Amino acid sequence: MASAELAGRIAARFPSASIVPVESNVGGILVDRASLVDICVFLRDDSACRFDYPASLTAIDYLDYFEVVYQVRSLARGEDATLRCRVPRDDAQVPSVTAIWSGADFQEREIFDLMGITFPGHPNLRRILLWDEFIGHPLRKDFGLPAPLPPAVQEALDREGVAAANVIGHTPPGPRALDRRAS
Repeated sequence: MASAELAGRIAARFPSASIVPVESNVGGILVDRASLVDICVFLRDDSACRFDYPASLTAIDYLDYFEVVYQVRSLARGEDATLRCRVPRDDAQVPSVTAIWSGADFQEREIFDLMGITFPGHPNLRRILLWDEFIGHPLRKDFGLPAPLPPAVQEALDREGVAAANVIGHTPPGPRALDRRAS
């Protein structure tokens, strides 16, 4: 089913939703976040659609706004569709689709971790790739390098230098059995 045909099906089912076919290399359908969850349920449950698998969820930083991109697949029909949802930087949140597709769980967490977009309704929205103390979201175009250091490391660096900062939270290894030599 082509993007224009799918956009027509969605627009017929959700006349008040903002539905815009996107012409690009990947194409897709731009939907407003207020309608996103209802549209995703429709795409999964409609007998002509049956998009039952979230193949890829990702986000793009366009500096003025973010775009969350949903590439969903109908395994039974062997077809893909792409949804896009734009959100402003100062209100970077998109409703979670984990209740629709459980396979979106880790992908939403990855977007949260690396881009800082939150997903209200997600059952376990926390960092998945970076450590909890990491400050910022490194795939955002406004992320500054070098990355800010955790406070304890910055204090050790300021107080005692690099050697002290390198051992914060690090326990030196003890003797290992393989290191012992028979005498």
